[in-house]
Amino acid sequence: MFDINGFINEYVIKRSRSMFADDVENNREGLAAAISGKSVLVIGGAGSIGSSFIRAILPYDPSELVVVDTNENALTELTRSLRSDERLAGHIPAVYLPYPMDYSSVTFRRMFRAHKRGGGRGFDIAANFSAHKHVRSEKDIFSIEALLRNNVINAGQLLELFSEYPPELYFCVSTDKAANPVNIMGASKRIMEDLIFSYSDSFPVKTARFANVAFSNGSLPAGFLDRINLKQPLSAPSDVKRYFVSPEESGQICMLSAMLGDNRNIFFPKLSEASMTSFDRIAVDLLHAMGYEPQLCQSDEEAIRMASEWKPGKPYPVHFAPSDTSGEKSFEEFYVEGEAVDLDRFESLGVITGKSRPERDAVIKLTDRLCKAFDSERCTKADIVDIIGQYLPNFEHIETGRGLDGKM
Repeated sequence: MFDINGFINEYVIKRSRSMFADDVENNREGLAAAISGKSVLVIGGAGSIGSSFIRAILPYDPSELVVVDTNENALTELTRSLRSDERLAGHIPAVYLPYPMDYSSVTFRRMFRAHKRGGGRGFDIAANFSAHKHVRSEKDIFSIEALLRNNVINAGQLLELFSEYPPELYFCVSTDKAANPVNIMGASKRIMEDLIFSYSDSFPVKTARFANVAFSNGSLPAGFLDRINLKQPLSAPSDVKRYFVSPEESGQICMLSAMLGDNRNIFFPKLSEASMTSFDRIAVDLLHAMGYEPQLCQSDEEAIRMASEWKPGKPYPVHFAPSDTSGEKSFEEFYVEGEAVDLDRFESLGVITGKSRPERDAVIKLTDRLCKAFDSERCTKADIVDIIGQYLPNFEHIETGRGLDGKM
C-alpha cells in the first residue's frame, strides 16, 4: 500500500515529525488539566481537521465525547478507525455518541439542551469544525448563501444556544485566508472571528488561522489520488504556492489553541516562506513516488485524451497552467498590520493577542442584512460582495468570471 503519511512528511511538509511535537510535550500537564474528565462536543468531527482534533485530545481521557456531523458514512468510518487504533481505543470514553445531524437543526438543539454535565447542562468543551472551506463555494448566489449560512449565520445561532449553558471554552477554526481576504470564503471566516469574539463576554472563545492540510478531504492533492486510481489526468495551477501542515499537525494546532489559548486569542503556525510548495510540484512528486513519469500536456482536453489511451509503463498525463479563477490569492499570510503578535510563548505557534471584543449588534446587523438580501430573488453575487465590503473595508474581492468548477 502507498504510504501517504510518509509521502506528506518527505515531500509536502518536509519534516519527519510534527512541528508541534515539542509544544505538545512541553504543555502535557496543562493539556491534561484542560481535557481530562471533561465532556466534549465536536461539531464537524468526521472531517479531516475535526477528526484529527479528536485523535489529538483522546489520549488525555475526556469523560464524554459527542461528535456531530452531517456525513453519516464519515461518522461510521471515524468510529471504526478510532476503535481499531491501538493508541486510541483504550481512551474512548464510555459516553461516546456520534450523531449524524445538522448543528443548525431542531434535533441538535434538543440534544444539546437535554445533555447534562455535572450539576448543569451543556458541555465543558465545544469545538466547531463545520465550515465551507473551498473558494469554489462562491460560484453563484445559491452556493454563496449556503457558505455564509454555514460559516456565519447558523454559527451565530449556535453561539446563542451556547449562551444558555456556557461551555468552559469554545473553539472554532478560521483560516489564513481571513487575513486580508480576497474571496467570500475568506471574508466569511474573518466575519466569523468577529462573531465568536462578540460572545467572549459569555464564555472564552479561541480560534486558529492555519495552512492547507495536506491531502485533506476534498483538497486538490487528495484529488490526485482519486484521479490516479481512476486513471484520469492530473491538473493543477502552476503559479500557486501554499503553506501546508499534516493532518496530525492540524489536530494539534486546534488542541493547543483551544486548551491553552486565552480568551480571543488567534493561533497560527510559525512557517517560513521557504516551506511553501506548489500544487504542481506535489503532483509531480506524487507521480514519481508511485513509479510514474509525468507527461506534460498543453490543455485539459489533451490530457483527457492522453489519459484515455494510457497504459501502465507509459508517462502519466498532466496539465499545469497559471491560475485564472476568482478569489485566488497569490500569497498567504496569517496576520495583518496592526495585529499584536506573540512569537515567544510557543516553539512553533504564533499567537495574535489583544483583540478587543467586537460589538455584537454590528455583527448581528450584518447577518440580518445578508438574510434580507438572500430573501430577494434579485440578489446577486455583487450585492453580497458589496454588503461584506461595507463591513470589511479591506475586502478586495478578486473576480475573474471563471470558477474552479469549470476546470478539471
